[in-house]
Amino acid sequence: MAAKKKTASKKTTTRTKKARPVLVTTEYRGVFFGYATDTSGDTITLTRARNCVYWPTANRGFLGLAETGPVSGAKVGPPADIELRKITCVAEVTPAAVKAWEAAPWWK
Repeated sequence: MAAKKKTASKKTTTRTKKARPVLVTTEYRGVFFGYATDTSGDTITLTRARNCVYWPTANRGFLGLAETGPVSGAKVGPPADIELRKITCVAEVTPAAVKAWEAAPWWK
C-alpha cells in the first residue's frame, strides 16, 4: 500500500512589517531619526522623521543619538514623513533614545 503524501497547506497571509526606530545618516551629513519598515534599498522612507541639526559633545557623537537620544542643547527639527537617499549609516535606536527623540523640542 502506498503511503499518502502530505500536501502543505498554502495559506495566504499578509504580514505587515512593523516600523522600527532608526537613526539614518546621509552623504550630505544629515542625521535623521524616524521609523522605517525597510532599510535595505538605496532610498529609505522614514515616517515621523526628525532631523538633528546640532548636538553637543555630551551626546558623544552621532551614534550617541542612537544610544541616548538628543541631550540638553541639541537642536532637533519637527517631524515629517520623508525619503532619504545617499545613505551612509542606519543604526538601531534604543527605547530610551526613542523617548528622548519624541520629547526633543526645537531650541528656544
